[in-house]
Amino acid sequence: MPTSLSLVMPVNYSEDTLPSASAAAETQQPALARVIEIGEVAAGIAVPEDHGVRFFSASRDFDGLDGTLFRSSEQAARAVRALKRSGPRRTPQPLAV
Repeated sequence: MPTSLSLVMPVNYSEDTLPSASAAAETQQPALARVIEIGEVAAGIAVPEDHGVRFFSASRDFDGLDGTLFRSSEQAARAVRALKRSGPRRTPQPLAV
């Protein structure tokens, strides 16, 4: 898919290559969504909004964070890692009658 049509692009800026605020204002490119992965598993996607990024889960393991608004995609990624460390929440199994 050509870059101009891509909805999700990785963000790999180092401190030296961050675009300046004036350069970003001149180009007026829309903010891009960011896929959040744990290992090789896609946990979800962080979609930019006016006041931060909204997380949409891609796996049932992360449904507890689905729809949550975070200040940044890095904050969303930290929440995903914290949820993964705590392990999946198990629902009680019904007892056979």
